[in-house]
Amino acid sequence: MDGSRRDFIKLGAAVAAVGAALAQAEAQATAVKNSAAGKLRLVTFAADAHAAPRTGVVTSGGKVIDLGAAAKKHGVRLSFDPAQMLLLIAGGEHALQEVRKLAAAAGEDGPALAAVRLLPPIPKPPRNVYAVGWNYLEHFEEGQALHGSDKKVEYPEHPVFFTKGSHVVNGPFDPIPFDPQVSTQIDWEGELAVVIGKRGRNIAEADAMTYVFGYSVINDTTARDVQITKHGGQWFKGKSLDGHGPMGPWIIPAAELDPDNLHLITRVNGVVKQDANTKQMYFKVPRIIAELSSGLTLEPGDIIATGTPPGVGFARKPPQFMKPGDVVETEIVEIGIIRNLIQQVQA
Repeated sequence: MDGSRRDFIKLGAAVAAVGAALAQAEAQATAVKNSAAGKLRLVTFAADAHAAPRTGVVTSGGKVIDLGAAAKKHGVRLSFDPAQMLLLIAGGEHALQEVRKLAAAAGEDGPALAAVRLLPPIPKPPRNVYAVGWNYLEHFEEGQALHGSDKKVEYPEHPVFFTKGSHVVNGPFDPIPFDPQVSTQIDWEGELAVVIGKRGRNIAEADAMTYVFGYSVINDTTARDVQITKHGGQWFKGKSLDGHGPMGPWIIPAAELDPDNLHLITRVNGVVKQDANTKQMYFKVPRIIAELSSGLTLEPGDIIATGTPPGVGFARKPPQFMKPGDVVETEIVEIGIIRNLIQQVQA
C-alpha cells in the first residue's frame, strides 16, 4: 500500500472517530433532558479518552460534578474512594448523604455532560451480571408460541435465573460489537437493572428492598442463534458476548424510585419495539432478591437484570434482528436513556 493511500485511510478513520465522539456527546446531552429531573444521578465518567474513571453527579443543568475534585476543593474528607463506584455503593446511605451535601455545595461547578465520556456506572463488575428470564407474562407466552405447542402455558413457580459474563457490561453510549462470524441474530431486550447495596444471604422477601442501592437501565442484548441452536440450548454463551450488556446512563438511588411503576421503552432506529411498565413484572424485585439470595450470597455492586417485556425481535413474524448501522435506544422514562450503535468488528 502506498503512502498516500495509507494516509487517506488514517484520515478516514480519524474523521470517523471524531464523528462517533460527536454523536456520543450529542446522545449524552440528549439523555439528560427531562430525565430523572430532581433525582440524584450517579455516574462513572472519564474526562477524556486517556483519563482514569471517576465517580460523579449529573446536575439538573447538565453539568458533571467530579466528586473527588469537589471534595478537595471544599475541604471534604469522603468516607469512600471517589474513583470507584463500587466503594460508593458499599458506603451505603452514609456515602449517599456525603454525596448529596457535596453536590449541593458544588452547584453547577463542573464540565458539561457532552464534554466527558460516560462509562458504565460499574465499569468492571467483579462478578457476572445476574438476570431473570421470562419475567413478563407476555414475553413468556411469545417465547412459548415459537415452539408451536397447543399445551396450556404453565407459568413458572420460581424466577428463571441465568448470568451474563461480566465483560458484557458496556457504556451507555458505546457501540455494541457485531461479529458475523459469531452471530448474525442480535436481539434487543430492554430491562430494569437493580444494583445491590449490601452483602446478604437468605434474604427475606420482606427485607429485600433494604438491600437495594439503586436502579439503572440495561439492555440484555442476546445472540439468538448462539442461544437457541448451540451449546445444548443453554443461555449463558448467547447472553455473554463482549459488550452485549450496555448499562446506564447512571444509577438512581433506591429511595428515589418506585420499581413497580417504571415505563420501559426500547426503540431500534427510532421505531418502538417494546413498550411496557414494570408493574407487569411477574416476579417483583423483593421476590427476585429473596429467591436469588437463597443459599447464594449477594454482594454490594451486584447487578440484577430483572427481565424483558414482550416485543423482542426473534418472536416477531418474520423475526427481526439488529445489523451494523442500527441504533438501539433503551429507555426507562423515570431513569434515562442509553443509546448504542450496532458496529461490525474489524477483521
